[in-house]
Amino acid sequence: MATLKARNILITGANRGLGLELVRQLVEIPYPNRQIFACCRDPDGPKSKVLQELAKKHPSVIKMIRLDVTDSGSIKEAAERVSSLLGKGGLNLLVNNSGVAANGTIQSSSADDMLSNFNTNVVGSFRVIKEFLPCLRISAKASGEQGMSCNKAAVINMSSIAASMTHAPQIYAFLPAVSYKVSKAGLNMLTICAAYEFKPDEILFTALHPGWARTDMGGQNATLDVKESIEGVIRVMSGLTEEQHGAYVDYTGKTLPW
Repeated sequence: MATLKARNILITGANRGLGLELVRQLVEIPYPNRQIFACCRDPDGPKSKVLQELAKKHPSVIKMIRLDVTDSGSIKEAAERVSSLLGKGGLNLLVNNSGVAANGTIQSSSADDMLSNFNTNVVGSFRVIKEFLPCLRISAKASGEQGMSCNKAAVINMSSIAASMTHAPQIYAFLPAVSYKVSKAGLNMLTICAAYEFKPDEILFTALHPGWARTDMGGQNATLDVKESIEGVIRVMSGLTEEQHGAYVDYTGKTLPW
């Protein structure tokens, strides 16, 4: 099985749920001089306590970074901070994990619900990609490797099966979540557009559904343990190549229908 050898990794929404578990598992995978930039809105606040404790145990690896995906200024400051920590190095792997979910029908949802979900799930990822693109390009150029991979330079957009228009009729019965679904479908389109635009740079872009995991967002009725979800996510990221550039896959590696 392929091993994730990305040296410099940035994760948004890293203080809870899937993001926190991703940091937790990645720090246990030995790799020389690895840096994990664990980003969240309030790294010093009480909601980041578990991440704070993890960072104290691994100070040379985990760097907590303040980043609010809904605030352009915050993202710019985060990019400057990460660039300074990288020095002449680049960013190998960016995981757009921050997300919000409003569960409502068209009739019960408000325009604010739609705007909020879009601002975080689509525009937030758009902002982060733009600001960290120079760091990704540095890694892609310096790699010397042929093709694409998460070890070289990649952006993983955490999507959802709920974004699938093919599966929408079956899912709607138990999860309307119109604002969330539309925004995640938008994130999928952002992934495709970025894959086309940055193919010459050899930066891999993939939309990845982590499964329905038991997190604050996923709820306790979810079918998947967070640990199992992220084990799958890491396994899939480790094996991604240019064949999955612009693809929509799940945590088992299965290609999903748009």
